[in-house]
Amino acid sequence: MIQVTPTAARHLQALLAEKGALAAEQGLRLLVERGGCAGMQYQMKIDFPAPGDEIVTLDGVMFIVAADSQNFLDGCQIDYEDSLADSGFRIHNPNAVRSCGCGTSFEAAPALAAAHPPGEPVPCS
Repeated sequence: MIQVTPTAARHLQALLAEKGALAAEQGLRLLVERGGCAGMQYQMKIDFPAPGDEIVTLDGVMFIVAADSQNFLDGCQIDYEDSLADSGFRIHNPNAVRSCGCGTSFEAAPALAAAHPPGEPVPCS
């Protein structure tokens, strides 16, 4: 199960309203794919839930964890950070043994990596 901060929920509410999405039907889909400079990379998009997805609802908005990414994201905290250099949703992942400098990719803990070996790493741009 993931944890969601109130700040992340507020920003998702605003994003859904801006995109004209129906908060009752769509949410922020979180998934993990092979790639990135550390082996695995995070992806996020506005989407509908699918069978097997984990759904966390806070303040009327959904955060959807893709079924095939639940092992990688279990125990994560989803937050929204706004800084001079960058702003956006951030995943604080206790399953990552190493993260890249850009913050969008990570190396999975050995047990997860053995179960789902990453592809050839792709350098950050």
